[in-house]
Amino acid sequence: MSPRPRSATDAEIFAALTRVIGRLGPARMTLADVGAEAGITAGALVQRFGSKRGLLLALARTGVGGVHQQVAAIRRRHDGPLAALLDFATAMGRHVHTPEELANHLAFFQMDLTDPDFHEPALAYFRAERDALRSLLEEAVARGELSAAADPARLAEAVQVATNGARMVWAVVRDGTLEERTRVAVEILLAPYRAA
Repeated sequence: MSPRPRSATDAEIFAALTRVIGRLGPARMTLADVGAEAGITAGALVQRFGSKRGLLLALARTGVGGVHQQVAAIRRRHDGPLAALLDFATAMGRHVHTPEELANHLAFFQMDLTDPDFHEPALAYFRAERDALRSLLEEAVARGELSAAADPARLAEAVQVATNGARMVWAVVRDGTLEERTRVAVEILLAPYRAA
């Protein structure tokens, strides 16, 4: 008798899916690709998520919870809120190493822009990301890491724009790593507000 197929958690499947998206993009990838990466069958994915679209939509809907988990984990690793903010802002750069990988992830982002079912969780994700940045910036002001003149709400929006813009610039210029490019963009933005 053959051994029972291994079951993968949703978190393991979504991690595998994210890696496959980075390699192939959402249009070229198949459920078989994701199953092979996760160590389960494509049929098991169909049973759990219904279809490739269902799987992609399930991933999109994890965004807000993922932000909260990521920030909590990052906050535990750092003494100060600014160090945590830089870690959070540059996190994508630790997983995307080539412009081609970024292009594949941006192809998934195109779905967020053109498909209402994907836009709703994308909007919720961006709001959660901005709120997390604002919270870290508020803490940085309260702890004296940033000047009291800093406006955490406006700075959070600017940091979000800077991180997303840095990704585009890096993909074209291809100087250094995405993580380095993003860190420099955020540090330049925050420099005038750093406490002496």
